[in-house]
Amino acid sequence: MKTTTALLFLAGCILNAAEASFPKHAIATVHPLATQAGMDAFAKGGNAIDAAVAAGLTLGVVDGHNSGIGGGCFFVIHAADGTVTCIDGREMAPAGAHRVMYVIDGKLDEEASKTGALASGVPGYLKACAAAQAKHGKLKLADVLLPAAEIAAKGFPIDEVYARKLAGMADKLAKFPASAAIFLKDGKPLEKGQPLVQTDLAATYRSVAEKGVEWFYEGEFAQKTGAWMKANGGIMTAEDFANYKAPERAVIRSHYRGYELLTMPPPSSGGVHVAQILNIIEHFPIRHLRASSRIHVITEAMKLAFADRAHWLGDPDFAKVPRGLVDPDYAAELAEKIDLDHTTPVSGHGMPPHWEGDVFGKHTTFLCTADAEGNWVALNQTINTAFGSKVVIPGTGVLMNDEMDDFAVQPGVPNAFKLIGAEANAVAPGKRPLSSMSPTIVLKDGQPVIVTGAAGGPTIITQALLLLTHIIDDGMLPAAALAEPRFHHQWNPDELKIEKAFGEDTLSRVEKLGHKLAPTSGFGACQAIFFDRDKKLFYPAHDPRVPGKADGK
Repeated sequence: MKTTTALLFLAGCILNAAEASFPKHAIATVHPLATQAGMDAFAKGGNAIDAAVAAGLTLGVVDGHNSGIGGGCFFVIHAADGTVTCIDGREMAPAGAHRVMYVIDGKLDEEASKTGALASGVPGYLKACAAAQAKHGKLKLADVLLPAAEIAAKGFPIDEVYARKLAGMADKLAKFPASAAIFLKDGKPLEKGQPLVQTDLAATYRSVAEKGVEWFYEGEFAQKTGAWMKANGGIMTAEDFANYKAPERAVIRSHYRGYELLTMPPPSSGGVHVAQILNIIEHFPIRHLRASSRIHVITEAMKLAFADRAHWLGDPDFAKVPRGLVDPDYAAELAEKIDLDHTTPVSGHGMPPHWEGDVFGKHTTFLCTADAEGNWVALNQTINTAFGSKVVIPGTGVLMNDEMDDFAVQPGVPNAFKLIGAEANAVAPGKRPLSSMSPTIVLKDGQPVIVTGAAGGPTIITQALLLLTHIIDDGMLPAAALAEPRFHHQWNPDELKIEKAFGEDTLSRVEKLGHKLAPTSGFGACQAIFFDRDKKLFYPAHDPRVPGKADGK
């Protein structure tokens, strides 16, 4: 093991030793105020579902460049009675959307799907939160909305990450007066430590707390949004909000080295490909391979999975997404294509079994919660790229998403994350764009022992699976696993994004195997909770690459 890698591992072990373990409940998020909101929900008598919703709604205030009620989410929930629920709060294309809506005068307008009135899908976050709490929570939505509203009204000092993201998007935010009024001061972006006050967002939260999510989807908010969109060249209407549904989807169940994975089905590609990649690498002795060989094998599996993603994945209500992608026999077939001594070009997608009939019915954030009753939650939420569409609906404080860019706006044309797609993920009215979000719960002997997920576009998938290999294959606790260096390959472009912390020797060995390296200082943001069944203790951890907090009781 290279010295740098060893130091990272040691740092992770120290973090594990320093962090307390907790017998009653645990939570990990990317912001201390969100973690505290979850802890407060537990203190009020809530369970892991209530804590997750409380933390998520608070992130919409304090981490709003990543997520919020103007965006969407996926819930994977393991309830105390053993029930598993997947709630799809992914955004939907407006009824006026169409296949070539971003082709203007015969030319693709690549900015229109990222910024402004045409960039947003109908947000599903609030409806999904309400559904999760109604089915499995103990508190009311108002119980967790009102504390978040207080933070928005009083303001909070923005951290270094928020300030950096704001500085990078200030010019685009300045194009929209309601956005500029919140995020800019005298025409300049707020700086680290300056307070961000969001009085309109506080009022919106309070209105939802008092009148229910119907106010958002069928009342004043929907009407204001529809009116603004019409006046600014958009196609989203109040009727689109009224027609939004947050359906339950059947969980994907797969296995890895004696553990059972519960992952999100399409329109998440994340659950499918976390399962698929783990199925492939199960054919290799990952734990016993030298670092360069381990990176090589997992990278080759990533390439095969992402080639399948580009062709097969889309909204299952519109496209036939084959269940055979997570078939162990298909994984064995793909594993045979991996040459241990050299990288192998992947020309395109594979052909999973029964693909015609057996089908499934981004800047982001991830948080997880668990309690001793057996409630576990993996929650991914997003507005896509930093500050979404950059549009705040006037008078509401709500920053709208730019999830329309997650569609394949034209076949073979990369989106903001350089991902390409095919007809399965083409724009259509009422359709949900493909997502990389990968909320995952892992069982051992039928009981939850790990929950994880991540933020960071397509690297969400690879972060989650690497975390699982470090815990399951290497026996690490979460903080040590999160401190390990990362790598990512998404087939197209043909490059291996890899953290420099692996060290020059390992990077050189990987390059000699034929990989085109794109070294980076770090990427992503992953959270996790591990439950030690013998000690009956939770070990929560947040990613050391970003601010955050893990806590419990």
